[in-house]
Amino acid sequence: MKITLLGTGDAVGTPKIGCSCKTCLDAIAGGKSRRLRFSVLLESECGKVLIDTSPDLRWQLLKKRISHIDAVIWTHAHYDHYAGFGDFHRIQNGVNVYGLKNTLDYILNYLSFMAPVRHDVIFYEPFSLIGLEITLLEVTHPPLEESAAILITDGSAKVVITGDTSRNIPEKSLQIMSRPDLLIADAIIPPRGNIPKHMNSKEAMELGRTLNAKNVVLTHLSHNFPPHDESIKEWPLGYDGMEFEF
Repeated sequence: MKITLLGTGDAVGTPKIGCSCKTCLDAIAGGKSRRLRFSVLLESECGKVLIDTSPDLRWQLLKKRISHIDAVIWTHAHYDHYAGFGDFHRIQNGVNVYGLKNTLDYILNYLSFMAPVRHDVIFYEPFSLIGLEITLLEVTHPPLEESAAILITDGSAKVVITGDTSRNIPEKSLQIMSRPDLLIADAIIPPRGNIPKHMNSKEAMELGRTLNAKNVVLTHLSHNFPPHDESIKEWPLGYDGMEFEF
């Protein structure tokens, strides 16, 4: 199993349009502070799956030289997590898409022209893709009524991707998430701030300790962090193109 962070930015990405903060200037200069919007590539010997399809998907696929994927899983119905799906137009038809019912209803209302093959998923019910077991777990991302974390296992390794969530995660989900080999956690801002529908970096690290995670990587990061090379001294920030193999 291989996981690649295609994009580690928040909804606006870094650099942010019109911003000249130190982090955005580092991003413009080509540093690791440069962050495309959130997408994750999941690979096995049996295929490739995208977790969310960011507005930057075209460039993410070109950088990885990917022209075909086996499926898409959507965690929730916010534009920065689905809007890039249209980039498959004239590239690949009939893409298998997985998600919660309300999530798929909303997204496919806009993207039905792509004629995807719909697969409705229910919280806590595992399903198989590319030889891996995947489970959507309930998290809290107001004002949405539903948003999912993703548990991925290959029979030995266990990976949890929190998706967008506050620290208020249902106990049932926490129990299933426990003891992951890798926790990829939403951490939109440093601990000096708080956004009710996301975790900050302190809350994300606290979640990692609660779950007894072997490794924690933070993602969905805003330009409010100091430049990457400074922030990494204090927080385990992910970066675009970061890879993990199990």
